[in-house]
Amino acid sequence: MFSKQTYQSRRQHLKKEVKQGILLFPGNGESGMNYKDNWYPFRQDSTFLYYTGINNIPDIYFAIDIDEDREILFGNDPTPEEMVWTGAADPLADLAGKSGIATVKPFGELAGFIRAQKQKGRTIHFLPPYRAETTVQLSDLLGIPVGEVEKHKSDAFIKAVVKQRSVKSGEEIEEINKAVNITAQMHTYAIRNAVPGKTEKEIAGDLQAIAIGGGGNISFPIILTKNGQYLHNHATQAVIGEGDLILCDCGAETAMNYAGDMTRTFPAGKTFSPLQKEVYNIVLDAHNSAVEALKPGIRFKDVHLLACTRLTEGLKGMGLMKGDTEEAVAAGAHTLFFQCGLGHMMGMDVHDMENLGEAYVGYTDNLKKSTEFGLKSLRLGKELEAGYVLTVEPGIYFNPFLIDAWKAQKKYSDFVNYDEVEKFKGFGGIRVEEDFVITDSGSTLLGDPLAKTPEAIEELKNS
Repeated sequence: MFSKQTYQSRRQHLKKEVKQGILLFPGNGESGMNYKDNWYPFRQDSTFLYYTGINNIPDIYFAIDIDEDREILFGNDPTPEEMVWTGAADPLADLAGKSGIATVKPFGELAGFIRAQKQKGRTIHFLPPYRAETTVQLSDLLGIPVGEVEKHKSDAFIKAVVKQRSVKSGEEIEEINKAVNITAQMHTYAIRNAVPGKTEKEIAGDLQAIAIGGGGNISFPIILTKNGQYLHNHATQAVIGEGDLILCDCGAETAMNYAGDMTRTFPAGKTFSPLQKEVYNIVLDAHNSAVEALKPGIRFKDVHLLACTRLTEGLKGMGLMKGDTEEAVAAGAHTLFFQCGLGHMMGMDVHDMENLGEAYVGYTDNLKKSTEFGLKSLRLGKELEAGYVLTVEPGIYFNPFLIDAWKAQKKYSDFVNYDEVEKFKGFGGIRVEEDFVITDSGSTLLGDPLAKTPEAIEELKNS
């Protein structure tokens, strides 16, 4: 946990933003994988954790009564019979004290508390639930049909949380740096050890061990694949072969649940082929151009489009695209090769606060999310502010299914040389991703630098 003062200050700020009513924070419960008592690894809700610091304790709720200026933690201490299975646990009162929460009540009193507030005509604010069991709980507590719970989420609560959590404090940046450095250790291992004869899952398992050894766990399921043309292709039993390009997108999460997220693409053998290096350098140029543009006040959508322009220029140089670059990007022709967004917010969630809705987190009332292919996958579009933490991750992906479909439609034929593109259907994909914090004048790389140029990756590969 951070200091008691950190959590008290966060809650005080939140109360001033929302102004009235009850703020309800459901904690996560245990969830069974294939039967009730075989649980998934427990992960506390990030917003609950952000405002209380109470981690690894399932089945607790927190309520802030803004009007009467009181805070209540609802939960039960484990019984001796339960501790037979789990061991000793800190009393909830002790954890609440470390968070500056004065009142702890049994979980069974939560329903009566909510009922009493509703009878008084009080507004009960809650965030959109992302777990089915939380939706059912809120339905029961608030007397709302399960199918209508989402409709009753609090816009004021969401906007206040997004505004506050988006700007990272110094102690949060320190924790994210830890996560990014563990992530870099994972990538260093992958570059050196993903060699011909090993399976993707063998390497991915080793990477998860590094994350767990760092004190936390992975921040999302590891993407370790020789089929990088598919954006989120998780590790399989496929055997790595000589000449394969390996795309590794992975991240560590610290014990305090702050995330790292990085991608490197590297050869299975000792060196890139000349063609692999040529495509890699196009992606790297787009990455570096985007990073140089990061600063407060610039729309991340414009940084994304800058990266698309650099990718298009590089692909034109290889003969895969043609025509006017700006017209090609405006039409969306580049999305044959770059189908996703340039990056996303990162923090206590690897896609930070995405459960609250991308329309709130990445966009504003004056900038709506696009519905066009490619741009609709851009999770962050709004103006950047100092303290934002985000990823930059351009890529080039030669997806054979998309190539075949668009070639048959003659889609964007004014900008795409399909006869040349056809030769790349077995190439794969390349992505380069790093994490940055926006500063008053630009941005700063998070974590220690990791090999990024083809030459540096080859040197690491062979060290």
